[in-house]
Amino acid sequence: MLKKRPLISVIINCHNGENYLSECIKSVLSQTYKNWEIIFFDNNSSDKSVKILNSFKDKRIKCFNSKKKNIVKLYKARNLAINKAKGEFVTFLDTDDLWKKNKLEKQVKLILKDPDIKIIYSNFYIINENKKKVYLKYNKKLPSGFITQKLLDDYCVGILTLCISKKIFNRYKFQEKYNIIGDFSYVVNLSKKFKIFAIQEPLAFYRVHQDNLSSRRRDLNIKELKNWINYNRSRSIKMILNLKKLEFYLFKMKIKNFLQKYFNLRF
Repeated sequence: MLKKRPLISVIINCHNGENYLSECIKSVLSQTYKNWEIIFFDNNSSDKSVKILNSFKDKRIKCFNSKKKNIVKLYKARNLAINKAKGEFVTFLDTDDLWKKNKLEKQVKLILKDPDIKIIYSNFYIINENKKKVYLKYNKKLPSGFITQKLLDDYCVGILTLCISKKIFNRYKFQEKYNIIGDFSYVVNLSKKFKIFAIQEPLAFYRVHQDNLSSRRRDLNIKELKNWINYNRSRSIKMILNLKKLEFYLFKMKIKNFLQKYFNLRF
């Protein structure tokens, strides 16, 4: 039975996130919905990230670390953080991203209204630090329901907007071999088993800057996505799923990577 004011766990994975961390934490503190906990999971930061976190005196903020000498892969770190979560629902906010102050309230209100909702996401804004622009990520209606094919055609779920029942994480974990596409793989796999619900309103801000892992390691992004497609191609055919648009997206990524690497073009 879901509580009237369920505890929401906010997973913040961090490796050297000092540049934007304070702003990130403040966006959680300013939430109109107050029954949350932050699970801050530090992955061998060598900067002032933990010091910045400790400057916030709030008992709802809990700090953990990987206890490893080397940096662990991002989605292993996400799983380790989720293991510490006590909430009925789990959300994610990376150190360079932000939430609108009503993000949790909007999602919890919908969850309480419909107990069948286990996974929910929303639209979001892009803060492009390089071009000094802010814009809406999706100018289309986001899909709801059993949406596996729609996600394969045009993936539109930002992890910073996700809110997922902790019971799902008790059964299904992120694939720890990934560093970049782990949330894509996870959500697509969940979409085969669960309905996914969309809030059309943008509730978060994703920051694009030169230190984004997906920007710095486009080669790794391509490699992981290529491996995912190769692994799932025969399985998808059996499930009558079409990967052609995803394969074309991968092709475009390869072209962009080539142009960036050899002609220093930016996208």
